[in-house]
Amino acid sequence: MKKIILVFLTVFFYFGSVLSDIKIKPLYEGNIDAKVNIIVYESLTCGHCADFHKEVYPKLKKDFIDTGLVKIEFRSFPLDLAALNASKIAHCKNDGKTDILHFLYENQKKWVQGETIEEINKHLKKLIVTNLPFDFTEFENCLANKDIEDHVLNDRISGAKKFKIEATPTLIINDKKFDNPHNYKKLKKTIEKLI
Repeated sequence: MKKIILVFLTVFFYFGSVLSDIKIKPLYEGNIDAKVNIIVYESLTCGHCADFHKEVYPKLKKDFIDTGLVKIEFRSFPLDLAALNASKIAHCKNDGKTDILHFLYENQKKWVQGETIEEINKHLKKLIVTNLPFDFTEFENCLANKDIEDHVLNDRISGAKKFKIEATPTLIINDKKFDNPHNYKKLKKTIEKLI
């Protein structure tokens, strides 16, 4: 896995500044005009990010997103090639919806396994093709889609530049970093003060 991360970072910093201007829809939920905007920078291979989706996000959704008080946007901050590939799948064929993203986090342990990127991709492909409306060709086309890849990498670059993102998950609430994204009690109080 260390080799995968090293190769990813080398490729990322070499090609990261040469990104296209094609617009891919962001993955968000909630009222677009909400007073409180939360951005979550996350990596699909990050266990803490999966924990956020399982433990914090459902409460946040019930209390604030479904009630129209908060808009939440999920931005990609891939920490390795496996996360980059999974992010491409999350953005592919969903027209900005978050269903595939949540599915990948719910099933993270099923596909994030293997010593090589080829092994991890094999598990990812099996999970996606077996459970979602993808066939093998569509899966491969999504992985090869340069526009989606550029969008994912641009999320990472802009997060690092604008908000100094270094770890995942990182929450940005109305353009300010929020410490301890797993503390829902503190998160709820912060949001309530902004409403």
